[in-house]
Amino acid sequence: MSAVLSTDADTALNTLLEVREALLAGAAVPYLGPGLLNLGEAPPVPATPQALVTKLVAHATVPHKVRNRLTQAAQYIENFKHRKTVVNLMNQAFAEVPQPHDVHRWLATLSLPLIVESWYDDTMAEALRQVMGLAGWGEVQGLSQSEHFGTWHAHYDPTGVRVRSGFDGWPTLLYRPIGGHAPAGNYLVSDADYVEVLTEIDIQTPIPQEVQARRSGRSFVFIGCRFDDQLTRSFARQIMKRSGDRHWAVLPDEPTRMEARFLAEQGITRIPLSLAEAVQGLMAA
Repeated sequence: MSAVLSTDADTALNTLLEVREALLAGAAVPYLGPGLLNLGEAPPVPATPQALVTKLVAHATVPHKVRNRLTQAAQYIENFKHRKTVVNLMNQAFAEVPQPHDVHRWLATLSLPLIVESWYDDTMAEALRQVMGLAGWGEVQGLSQSEHFGTWHAHYDPTGVRVRSGFDGWPTLLYRPIGGHAPAGNYLVSDADYVEVLTEIDIQTPIPQEVQARRSGRSFVFIGCRFDDQLTRSFARQIMKRSGDRHWAVLPDEPTRMEARFLAEQGITRIPLSLAEAVQGLMAA
């Protein structure tokens, strides 16, 4: 299926209206990337893989050839400084909770069945807490096999307590496939973390059953995401599997060759507006 590339502002705004209606109807799943952190004031946490790896290598000696490669640098630290060092550095990097943007809070008001957050900050969880309080939602996070061998994910209620049952009844589920800072410092960040998951993800083992159920028949809306890395494409592709056949992505910059191919393969309509324009359009009455 070919991606539909919007070519003018009117078309883009009409597409936003369609996306907004799908969100309001609960027929679309927001898939949030680290780009959202750049809305408003400078974020207190790393907002790109490059910013994160810079934080990590500032506190650990890493060979020059991998100093700019997040997963490889994290793997080197894990191999020579222990996994706990990686977790501690990640906890330090994401210790502060960014103030949710208006779009985070708006999404939290919609009682959406599923929200995907594909970075390590706690912004969307904080927005849900501010809007919904301590009821009506919960989250599920991906787990590193180096720390939780044989267990692929963990569920947490709004207070941060890990729960083993009852999560199917949460009206809103926040899915954090690569983990997150709160409440337990779960991170998929090293080469080994991703190798373990990608070995199984084709058969969907790492993806929670309730996520698979809630994505069925629904569209995805990618906001603050780029697909210029194989890992981000692989995760998005597998999380979208067996969902609806209509999807959208806010991508203000011209996509790379691999991004364009991914959009075409997945039937994703590109919305070529700035992130600020797009979220304002989504929230507009």
